[in-house]
Amino acid sequence: MDPFNSGLAILTAMITPAVLISACGTLILSTSTRLGRVVDRVRALAEQFEMLARPDTELELLEERRAMLFNQLDKLTSRSRLLQRSMTVFYLALGVFVSTSVSIGMSAFLAWATAGSRWCSAFSARFFLYGSILLIFEQRLALSTTFAEMDFIWRLGKHYASDELIEQQLQRHPQHRRSLRRHGEHDKE
Repeated sequence: MDPFNSGLAILTAMITPAVLISACGTLILSTSTRLGRVVDRVRALAEQFEMLARPDTELELLEERRAMLFNQLDKLTSRSRLLQRSMTVFYLALGVFVSTSVSIGMSAFLAWATAGSRWCSAFSARFFLYGSILLIFEQRLALSTTFAEMDFIWRLGKHYASDELIEQQLQRHPQHRRSLRRHGEHDKE
């Protein structure tokens, strides 16, 4: 076999893991950003929770506010654990992708390195898939926290809004009928 073609084939084979290394790096960066946002959100909620825990606090819907914050903190804890686990898995995938690339380069000189590169690529793909699945679960949890917070804001808005304002909203957005119904009222549909 021509040494030039053999070297070119090896370099070409090493490019595939390099593309996946780049993808892993991107996912690590975005996951790290998401984890930072969760930490910032927890700190903000902790301050709100401390304010609501004071005995002299007199706010409307105080217990509902406390329950909402406690629920948010619980979900944010789960999110941070998922994000940390996915980052760990992506770092493992990154390391194994690098090992794959190195073992492909070594396969030109050592026969056993070819088998090693196959094993490395199989493991790294599995890590990559598992990390992606973890991010799907985290994203669903993030969406549930957003929905829970929006539901609370709707309840708070209903509490403070005048009947006229609620009626205006219902005329503009009839799909919000269930959200804007005052506590104890039933739709007449």
